[in-house]
Amino acid sequence: MIDKAEILVKSGAGGDGAISFRREKCVPFGGPDGGDGGKGGNVIVRAEPASTSLRKYQHRKRYLAGEGGNGGNKKKHGRNGSDLTLTVPPGTLVVKKTALPGEEILADLEEVGEQVVVARGGRGGLGNTRFSSSTNQAPRIAQRGEPGEEVAIVLELRLIADVGIIGYPNAGKSTLLSKASGARPKIAGYPFTTLEPVLGAAEVGMQSIVLAEIPGLIEDAHLGRGLGHEFLRHSLRTKMLLHLVDGSHESPLEDMIRVNNELALYDSALAQKPQYVVVNKIDLPPVAARQQEIEKSFREAGVKVFFISAATGQGVGELVAATAGKLGQMEKSHAALKEAPRKVFRPQPRGRGTRVIREGETFVIQAPEMERIVAAKGADESELRAQLLHQLSRAGIVRELEKAGIKPGDRVRCGIVEWVW
Repeated sequence: MIDKAEILVKSGAGGDGAISFRREKCVPFGGPDGGDGGKGGNVIVRAEPASTSLRKYQHRKRYLAGEGGNGGNKKKHGRNGSDLTLTVPPGTLVVKKTALPGEEILADLEEVGEQVVVARGGRGGLGNTRFSSSTNQAPRIAQRGEPGEEVAIVLELRLIADVGIIGYPNAGKSTLLSKASGARPKIAGYPFTTLEPVLGAAEVGMQSIVLAEIPGLIEDAHLGRGLGHEFLRHSLRTKMLLHLVDGSHESPLEDMIRVNNELALYDSALAQKPQYVVVNKIDLPPVAARQQEIEKSFREAGVKVFFISAATGQGVGELVAATAGKLGQMEKSHAALKEAPRKVFRPQPRGRGTRVIREGETFVIQAPEMERIVAAKGADESELRAQLLHQLSRAGIVRELEKAGIKPGDRVRCGIVEWVW
């Protein structure tokens, strides 16, 4: 199973605005008629039932949305870029990689149909029609489209199951899953037989429950030892846990404590989940002889235990029935514990307003809308400056420059255009 993938997505750039003038016979003074550019396409991640793994994202690492079309004459609006939708299985966590250490959770797509926009398309540029006014009736400027966003995201699939079966390797988790459900996991007499989570469904009366075997739990699994980090995250989705311990070990109680410590060290939410402790292999004579002793040690620790033989099926039916009953009680009381939501602080970007800063002897105008302005072909630099200055005056930036102490002869820069005041 491919349950984690890192990909690079880029939304579409907006189309450029058009610089055009109406020229028709018998229509004097037609005026500007350049249309706006189209919006770039978004990149969307959506949970779909048809997706079962992230395998398709294993080799292809770059995904691009459609770009917006340029505006045209006669006020024709450029076409909008097509959105790109990436489908993932329900239960996928979408995380954005940031420049600073750490990651930003964009969405947790638990339900079918949930989606999130991970990269927004750039806005289209304005055509020269938008810059006309009573004092500037023939604008020869327009806007370039905004570039698209390029984002590195991590898709992390966490299986959704009602019950997670946990325990040390060779405790009999695969055998229990095969007896309790129709799943057919690999079973062998050596550790780490199961290299990926396995799901199985069990029916108790009219109730159906989904069980998941969570492999890879050994000491220091929370640090990534063994297969810990790879599969511990899958247990976060479960409503409760079946903690399977090997009755043939010297101290089953100590085994249970060590595994629970690993769960708590990995994520505190795991330690809060209800769990049934199950002692396996009572079909073995040494374990059967110690059953009362084992039960007493757990009882003194305040833990109720179930005794089963996953190999012969002894006690498995009673365990599944008790598990189904517990899940029913949790659903009725709305007490099913879910993964604790993580609070993410997302600083909001500054508004698209303008400001004036001073860099040495140069006054720099930071105005995103103005920095994208371009002139028509054939327009010289002085004409571009005049048009730009007109727009700056309309936006109130000239007053800001005067407040900043600008004097004739000082240099002014806006985007790539620089001139003397």
